[in-house]
Amino acid sequence: MRAVAAVIAAARPDVLLLTGFDHDLEGHALTAFAAMLDATGVSYPFRFAARPNAGVETGLDMDGNGKIGEARDAQGYGAFTGAGGMAVLSRHPLGEVRDFSTFLWHDLPGAIAPEAGGAPFPSPEARAVQRLSSVAHWDVPVVLPGGVIHLLAFNATTPVFDGPEDLNGRRNHDEIVFWQRLLDGDLPFAAPERPVVVIGNANLDPADGDGRRAAMVGLLADPRLQDPAPVSPGGRAAANAGQVGNAGLDTADWSDPNPGNLRVDYVLPDARLNVLDAGVIWPAPGDPFEATVTTASRHRLVWVDITLP
Repeated sequence: MRAVAAVIAAARPDVLLLTGFDHDLEGHALTAFAAMLDATGVSYPFRFAARPNAGVETGLDMDGNGKIGEARDAQGYGAFTGAGGMAVLSRHPLGEVRDFSTFLWHDLPGAIAPEAGGAPFPSPEARAVQRLSSVAHWDVPVVLPGGVIHLLAFNATTPVFDGPEDLNGRRNHDEIVFWQRLLDGDLPFAAPERPVVVIGNANLDPADGDGRRAAMVGLLADPRLQDPAPVSPGGRAAANAGQVGNAGLDTADWSDPNPGNLRVDYVLPDARLNVLDAGVIWPAPGDPFEATVTTASRHRLVWVDITLP
């Protein structure tokens, strides 16, 4: 965690989304991590975290292997409740958060979940209770001096590690599509007031790797959002042969050649916001900070500087 704190201290963001951060009921882990950041000179007095779907028991056989109580039988993959959750840390006050994590997958308009009775998953009973969010979907208002922006924060499931039914691939697709349905006003929730910023780990590259890439292509092309296309020298230097996407845009350093480095982490500001600069903290080989970044995570920190219109 010290390496993670060092990377955050180097970026010094005003607002930060952590993914893959275990959640506990009283927030002890987040409080301790905030204190660690404070010791580096980066203070976040305003924080939000809620129980993710990861590890939440269903009591059902959600993966069709004839067993219950395993990590794959939870609402989202997790060996315990709160495994790999999310947290928002901010220098600015946060408004009332809307948590969409209990929204059921089959209630998403146009959902492409496997049909009940499909081989081998899900059963009709499992499908009836399956939530869309593998971790969480949140609308987090951030109160800035000049107005409010809404962070649309999420961490989608990986689109692999399933069977021919492509459960994870389909769920990943629909977790990403959720934001466009929300902005369209097609869900049983009010569309968020704009401006918004879609932020999180989509676990999907629009050009390379596995998954239903159309979901990411569609989100990046949504005229209500803009893609700052943040790049890094380390991503360029670590380009994988055979990939077609811009390696400078990659945000995750996975094993080569499969799946290789991919762009899976995003900060997509509202088209109404002014983007001043953007980047990915992935130093070039030989940079003194490279070892710290590599130790911190296989995912690289993505940052975007914006101003209100």
